[in-house]
This record gives sequence, C-alpha cells and structure tokens, in this order.
Amino acid sequence: MRLLFIGDIVGKPGREILCHALPALVSAQRLDLIVANAENAAAGSGYTPKIHAELMAAGVDAITLGDHVYRRREVLPLLESESNIAVPANHPDEATGRRWVSVVARNGELAMVTCALGQLFMRPIDSPWRAIDRVLAEAPSEILVRLVDFHAEATSEMQVMGRYLDGRVSAVVGTHTHVPTADERVLPSGTAFQCDVGMTGPHESIIGRRIDRVLAATLTGMPHPFDVADGDVRINGAVIETDPQTGLAVSIERLMVTELEAARLASSKGQ
Repeated sequence: MRLLFIGDIVGKPGREILCHALPALVSAQRLDLIVANAENAAAGSGYTPKIHAELMAAGVDAITLGDHVYRRREVLPLLESESNIAVPANHPDEATGRRWVSVVARNGELAMVTCALGQLFMRPIDSPWRAIDRVLAEAPSEILVRLVDFHAEATSEMQVMGRYLDGRVSAVVGTHTHVPTADERVLPSGTAFQCDVGMTGPHESIIGRRIDRVLAATLTGMPHPFDVADGDVRINGAVIETDPQTGLAVSIERLMVTELEAARLASSKGQ
C-alpha cells in the first residue's frame, strides 16, 4: 500500500490547495490511501461537517484530529455519525468520538488509523502509551496496515512513541508543531517514523498565522487575534509504502507541494 499522510490542514488556504491538487497527486504518486490531520481546518482551529464533506469529496479517506478536536460544537454529531474520523485515543472514555477507525484503501487493503495527544508541554491528558496499547489490542489482527498520528509538542516524546511502537505499527507520524522535521526513516523493526510532517497551509506565516499579529501579541503582551495567513501555501506530508505481507513499512518519503506545483498537477490532471 502507498499511503499519504497529510500534515495539519490550516484554514481555508490549506483546504484549497489540498482539494485543488489531491486528485492529481493520487494519480502521480500512485496513492492507495489518504489520511489527513484536520484539527486546524476551520479558520485555523477545529473541524466542521461542511469541511468534512469538502475533504471527502477531494479524495481524503480518513481524518485524524488533535487538541482542538472539540473547539466547535457542531462537530460533535459528526464525530458520532462518521466512521472515518479518529479523535485522540487518550481522551477520557466519556469524550465523543472513535479512538480508531478502519478504512478500505483503493487497492482493497484495510487500514487502521488512530491518533493520540502528547503529554509534554500540553494540557493534562491520559497516557498516550496505554491508550495506543488499548487501540492495538482492540483492532482486528487481520488489519495489517496501522497508522498512528502522534499529536505532540516535544520531538523527544515523539521519538519515544516511535521506538515504543516500532514493529507493532506501520507508521508513527507526528503533527502539532506545524514545522516539518528532516528525520524520516524506517526504524529497525519496520515502523516508518517522522517527528512532524509539517502543515498544509500558508508558510509565509508563523506556524500558519499572520506574522504581524503574532509579533504584536509577543512583543506587547496584549491579546491579538491570530488570523490565518495566506502566503506561500504548501502541502506537507509523508508518503509511506508498506509490505503487503506484514503491513510494516518499506519506505517513507517527505512530500512538499508548492502552490505552483499544485497548479501544474491540477492542470495535468485536466488534460
């Protein structure tokens, strides 16, 4: 299976470039499954039913969320009704949403998708290690392809998760910082790993937000709205190939698509 994991979609710019380029990207990269972190897709924070429909129509197969999962109340019925949205597995049992989901890829293989929140420099949350252990125990053994999105702040904690799950899942990919790391590799026991795949959104920004607003808030100590920026929009993600016999990773490659490249992709698809 060739799986594309898309880093945090930030606001309308992130949604637009992804929806514009994804159909052609699927063809060009021979992709079987598309998973996206969309916790920042609604004006930079949260997720909505309308955005879910938009991303599904573009070709996204499964969604992971993060610490902004419950930011917008209109998402709650969606989390109960849709079978392809995973909320962080280490939220309390009473919290709405599925801790893992299974999806059928374009090549007919099943894949399990889950996510968890880190604990370092984050709001208090249950153990991600124990939560992922529970998910792996619940998921049917016949599902060989297993993807974990670890939504965390510290690269050290992300590395711990990668090593903890090495050989037990197909991939551990990080989100949340919006900054892509140059450490993609297949770990010794066969798990693809990258600390953070980066964001899909405006890069002429400070992690997706208007530079002037972030600077003003930082330098004055006064509140300023962190509006989503709109310049130098890119898709960031990771393409992971798995072994059909084991579900473990064969390779992982960083993916970055600029606005110009996205336009070329979309144009070539239309010809």
